Amino acid sequence: MTRTPSPTKQMSNSSSISEFLLLPLADTQQLQLLHFWLFLGIYLAALLGNGLISTAVACDRRLHTPMYFFLLNLALLDLGCISTTLPKAMANALWDTRAISYAGCAAQIFSISFFISAELSLLTIMCYDRYVAICKPLRYSTLMDSRAVATMAAAAWGTGVLNSLLHTASTFSLPLCQGNVVNQFFCEIPQILKLSCSASYLREVVFIILTISLAFGCFIFIVVSYVQIFMSVLRMPSGQGRHKTFSTCLPHLAVVSLFVSTGAFAHLKPPSLSSPSMDLMVSLLYSVVPPTLNPIIYSMRNREIKHALRKVLQYVLFLLP
Repeated sequence: MTRTPSPTKQMSNSSSISEFLLLPLADTQQLQLLHFWLFLGIYLAALLGNGLISTAVACDRRLHTPMYFFLLNLALLDLGCISTTLPKAMANALWDTRAISYAGCAAQIFSISFFISAELSLLTIMCYDRYVAICKPLRYSTLMDSRAVATMAAAAWGTGVLNSLLHTASTFSLPLCQGNVVNQFFCEIPQILKLSCSASYLREVVFIILTISLAFGCFIFIVVSYVQIFMSVLRMPSGQGRHKTFSTCLPHLAVVSLFVSTGAFAHLKPPSLSSPSMDLMVSLLYSVVPPTLNPIIYSMRNREIKHALRKVLQYVLFLLP
């Protein structure tokens, strides 16, 4: 007589899982639809803001400088980051489903790891750009020439690719023994690790610790750089010069603070604060809020961006019948 394998044995190999079940945004269909419209509004705002920033930087020759070239890259990364999570969440809310395919889950983990890693690297490079411009202005044209700028941007994107490849391959090589229910509205590594066998995730934990260490190194570099930047700014004799310098530094510092604080709280919060609803709110903070607010932060105090955006909007309105 042939024995039927137990559910645990059936789930012991991750290849036996064809789909995962994500955390529903609400318990009722009415609330699901409410979340759909809320997410749609946020997504359209992020698309519009980052799209306008990208168009303004690409079309205005006065913005063809290293600082705005990096800002263009940041807008593209923000578009990719929010497009990784929200469209699938909106589709699930609209059709009242929780399922995501195995390949789709792997693609989400790869994409979110890529965009977050690349964005942290890019924010660090943008800090270096401000440091050189303010603390070493006579060497700026040499240190930040077109070749160096392109190399730095490529390094940020390449870091994201390498980090996401390592994490995705390591995560999905683990045997998943705890079912296929992901307690999150998108696939993320900590939630997938909870489905793995108890002794099988140590390799991925090592990768996570390494990533956190590198992120902490970037954060320390940014803090030290801004200490030197503010010391240089305070030594400026002209109040107008100090104001102009602060206007280019404060938006970047605000974006860095928003990105680092939400990401750190999401991944370093104590286990006592962990619950499905809390994890959902925290994941929204680091995956949805920064890509939506970054264009607003950069356009509030930057006259060049405001002028370029005004020209883009005037051109669009001129084309409309």
